[in-house]
Amino acid sequence: MNAALFPDLIVNGELVPHALIAAETQNQDAPKGKPGIAWRKAANAVAIRTLLLQEAAARQIVAAPREVGPGRFETEEEALIRGLLEQAIDVAPPTGDTIHSEWEKDPARFRTAPLWEVSHILCGCDPRDAAARAKALARAKGLLALLEGNPKSFAALAARESDCGSRSSGGSLGQLGPNDTVPEFEAALRQLSEGEISAEPVLTRHGYHIIRMDAVAPGKILPFEAVRAKIGEAMEKAAWARQSRSFIAQLVAASDIKGADLNSV
Repeated sequence: MNAALFPDLIVNGELVPHALIAAETQNQDAPKGKPGIAWRKAANAVAIRTLLLQEAAARQIVAAPREVGPGRFETEEEALIRGLLEQAIDVAPPTGDTIHSEWEKDPARFRTAPLWEVSHILCGCDPRDAAARAKALARAKGLLALLEGNPKSFAALAARESDCGSRSSGGSLGQLGPNDTVPEFEAALRQLSEGEISAEPVLTRHGYHIIRMDAVAPGKILPFEAVRAKIGEAMEKAAWARQSRSFIAQLVAASDIKGADLNSV
């Protein structure tokens, strides 16, 4: 194994087996053909886990694995790390005034879900097939060019050209809300105004879509009491995350680590 790409990880004198880092690489994103990047990310993650387990041992933490889902339990290591963090981190729930101040910063952030009335024309293809994808894109761009000259022809064009079953209703998909469609399609919906047609074809797992926003109901701003608990929970989670990062940074600063770069922690 190339020692430059895959160096030994040593945390406070403890040599971490290469097999642990290799297993962790499966959880790390890295460009194809760049195993060294995945290894470095994995080494950083394993180094932090090792530090936490060392600290749990030093504090003589005892924690039984908890059920985290139907029939699924924490590993012993996960239980120890949870027990350590529960001991080391103390987050006070935010006060009512603090929660209200957060809400007052921008009440418009807290709305009921939007509704979109949408029509589309699908030029279907398997996005993994480069030739089919290029053919579908060319076809979609051609249809867009026709619509630019005559937007009112959308329904007729959808009925004639769309590869979706909605062609029978002129491309209408009816009302959609968040999570009713694939992420790429929803992201495009959030950028469209009422009456607008997507400027470019939108690629999803189904192919290229030409999307028309027929109507928009943006959602109503919720009163403070309706979102108070949700804001308080989010603030408490954010405070816990800040404290946990600070705790880990303190452990890193006091440790001797070789084979990982935790300077950004």
